Amino acid sequence: MRVRARVEGTVQGVGFRPYVYRLSHELGLGGWVLNDSQGVLLEVEGGAHPVVEFFARLEAEAPPLALVERVVREDRLPEGDSEFTIRASPAAGRASAPITPDTATCEDCLRELFDPSNRRHRYPFINCTNCGPRFTIVRGVPYDRPLTTMAGFQMCADCRREYEDPANRRFHAQPNACPVCGPVVSLVGADGAPLGADTTSAAVADTTSAGAGTTSAGADTTSATADTISVAAGRLRAGAILAVKGIGGYHLACRADDEAAVAGLRGRKHREDKPFALMAATLEAAGELVALSALERELLAAPARPIVLARRRPDAGVAESVAPGADELGVMLPYSPLHHLLLADLGTALVLTSGNVSDEPIAFTDEDALARLAPLADLFLIHDRPIEIRTDDSVVRISAGRPFFVRRSRGSVPDSLPLPGGAARPLLACGAELKNTFCLARGERAWVSHHIGDLENYETLRSFTDGIEHFQRLFEVRPEVVAHDLHPEYLSTKYALEREDVRLIGVQHHHAHLAAALAEYDEPGPAVGVIYDGSGWGGDGTVWGGEILFGDGREFQRLGHLRPVPLPGGDRAVRQPWRMAAAWLNEAGCDTDEPLGEVDPARWRAVCELARGTDRRLAPLTSSVGRLFDAVAALCGLRTTTNYEGQAAIELERVARGEQQPYTIELAGDGTLDPRPLIRALADDVRRGEPVHALAARFHAGLAVATVEAACRAASTNSVDVVVLSGGVFLNRRLLAMVDRGLSERGLRVLVPRRLPPGDGGISFGQAAVTASQL
Repeated sequence: MRVRARVEGTVQGVGFRPYVYRLSHELGLGGWVLNDSQGVLLEVEGGAHPVVEFFARLEAEAPPLALVERVVREDRLPEGDSEFTIRASPAAGRASAPITPDTATCEDCLRELFDPSNRRHRYPFINCTNCGPRFTIVRGVPYDRPLTTMAGFQMCADCRREYEDPANRRFHAQPNACPVCGPVVSLVGADGAPLGADTTSAAVADTTSAGAGTTSAGADTTSATADTISVAAGRLRAGAILAVKGIGGYHLACRADDEAAVAGLRGRKHREDKPFALMAATLEAAGELVALSALERELLAAPARPIVLARRRPDAGVAESVAPGADELGVMLPYSPLHHLLLADLGTALVLTSGNVSDEPIAFTDEDALARLAPLADLFLIHDRPIEIRTDDSVVRISAGRPFFVRRSRGSVPDSLPLPGGAARPLLACGAELKNTFCLARGERAWVSHHIGDLENYETLRSFTDGIEHFQRLFEVRPEVVAHDLHPEYLSTKYALEREDVRLIGVQHHHAHLAAALAEYDEPGPAVGVIYDGSGWGGDGTVWGGEILFGDGREFQRLGHLRPVPLPGGDRAVRQPWRMAAAWLNEAGCDTDEPLGEVDPARWRAVCELARGTDRRLAPLTSSVGRLFDAVAALCGLRTTTNYEGQAAIELERVARGEQQPYTIELAGDGTLDPRPLIRALADDVRRGEPVHALAARFHAGLAVATVEAACRAASTNSVDVVVLSGGVFLNRRLLAMVDRGLSERGLRVLVPRRLPPGDGGISFGQAAVTASQL
């Protein structure tokens, strides 16, 4: 018998064709296999029993990085094939085959990397079909070398033999290279001039033109590369700040245990308080910095290699300036050979933070890095393999016993997500303003982008538009419909409104949160949605952010919300939580004669007057739970101004300890959650000098109790048993755990985003789901 099969899913660049080749030879089957723009296409011919066994094993024994979503078979007439071959990819058609995310160096390559007898000993670009760069180097599909940034590097004879041998794990590994024919590293100063000429001259000489970094003697190049990295490690050891070109862009690095270096980096980067990420050489070394659960250890060591937020050990050997006052650290393990070598030579953990000034996108081209990072870095460790698209590190956190994304990017993008019901027309969803991602969808598949960042400046907006163009080209999606947020001043909305020859669909911010979670779980709805965040444009001209919704992917109702209060000064209140404290004290009828902390009395009085006024241009109404957190943090004396988004709420969560009697938030008959009793009780406790940890715990408990009651009432009234918890506030471990437990104990099913962030990084997928449903 002969069978043709279409294999869909993540099956390109992961060794799937050689796997099919080996399996067919083992079973004595003839036929062929090839990559095309839709995935893998194959035909097998032989006896009935071997063919049946082939398809029984095809998915079960697939390579570790493969993800088979569907196998569609079709019987064919036998052709008498007795040999099995791997055919060349045809000319690119309409792309639908998922591109594999960048993957951490595998154990086989690591063994070779540190084996002095191996020809790739200490070669910082070692890879195979089981590991290495993918998304950040690909320019088109099918995923073949000419359509990657490795196209300019001509393989030497040894690499070519590996690449063409189906029995070799580097068969058709598109970034395959070695010291003789592949990329090289160099060390340069902030002015771009080569450094360490006595030990790195050979490496520097070989980086004069991209794609030409070869020498006749591979051993000499390996030695020069090793020296270059050793010199860089030595400079780090001495306290230097190093800009390192990684997989998806540049990082800024320094010794994590060097207070002077870390404080210097913080000052240069204009990053006053926000914690830095760390990179530890091994899982054991990471365990000396943070207390790791089994699940956190699994996440750290996963091929995606995200930053994992975990509880800081009291004796963690890091400088105080790494994460001032924080009780957790963001730690990751090396995911490229260059990182492994640098960490091995250094012998201690590194601060490894995005190569940018605060609020800018990371640098990913050499020219941009030297221009923007020169004031921040003492020297640059660069290489001549181009990066096609910048990609930040992913960030994950464990809460309520489950992992979820704080930021979804490198290692997880561009894995596609199924779009329930499918999109009748190709569409683009532009996402939100903060923590922006965009989403392209065609048919039953949606591609959510890497983390773009906050669309607050030209550089980030350019990263957003460049990313859309890249995804449109990569997945051959030409949008006929564009979805956008309702906020008229979001740059993502303005971009959508400027697109020509498309149908525009506006999607309410919190409905998008609800729809994203339902679509992710393939839950048709309707369901209750508890959506708590900082802000989102409401349908009534106010700023929403504490919403109890009921709906599905197509439509929604607002069943309840936090009591609205003025937002004095608009966006300025986000950076100055004392303004929200003034607003809530006024709303609750509390004394506002004395300003909080060191707030200027005149400014305090002016803001209190603004909160009491009726001019909604200067003080729009908001139902934001995020702003309620800000107010409580300010009233507790924790934070009257912030240096990064969510800082006040993070610090309020950090100090909350123990089981405390909850403050009261009243639930009115119309679904309004009224925290005025909470504010009055909190103000009394502050005057009595109650400890801050107790105040914070009582607030969290009170909000959780009221949320559970509001959600249960909404679910009962509407005869549903599903509750979605989403929005950036649910990044709060303590609140999420209490609400999740309370709802589950009442017999409700709780859905929390897991493949996308609960914050605004998931908005674009929700916009796509709503738009597809409406189409």
